[in-house]
Amino acid sequence: MTISGEPKQDRSRATRQRLLEAAVSCLATRGWDASTVSVIAAEAGISRGAVQHHYPTREHLVLAALRFIFDERKAAVEATEMPRRTGRARVHAVVSLMVEVYGGDLFRAALQVWTVAAADAQLRDAVVPMERAFAREVHEMAVRLLEVDDSDPHSRALIQATLDLARGLALANLLTDDTRRRRRVVDTWSDQLAEALGVPD
Repeated sequence: MTISGEPKQDRSRATRQRLLEAAVSCLATRGWDASTVSVIAAEAGISRGAVQHHYPTREHLVLAALRFIFDERKAAVEATEMPRRTGRARVHAVVSLMVEVYGGDLFRAALQVWTVAAADAQLRDAVVPMERAFAREVHEMAVRLLEVDDSDPHSRALIQATLDLARGLALANLLTDDTRRRRRVVDTWSDQLAEALGVPD
């Protein structure tokens, strides 16, 4: 026990949590180049030396942040509740939910890492398996919420198109507020998806 009564292990875990949250925030709002160890340390309210105690290099910190992003996004997917609607209203709710999954600071931070990973083989080797796992989680969630047969190639292609649309809308919203156009696209695709899946009104 420390003098304050807080176990050292708990303090260490809390410090790492603050660092990872700060790294995600910096990546999402400042970008890769500006997210140096010093900047992340300042964002977390922790000394650079303390950062290096937990993560010896920027690469160690970024990879840990990437794992944190994956775990947080995965947890959000797993916590998603079944929409309490039926018919086409349910399809619309699910499409809207898929669009939300690919939004926010976690997506922005992940995108910064993806961009660098495209030209960095070592980082790419760490990123690709996590993104594939996350994509499987989201795909399975969409199948479950839409109650479709994933073994049917047509239904599977429609689910994939929905997720590709969600990612594209998230990208379109990075530079400007695309809320109005996104809402129209979601409405249109929801109607087309319901029709293609044979969902009654």
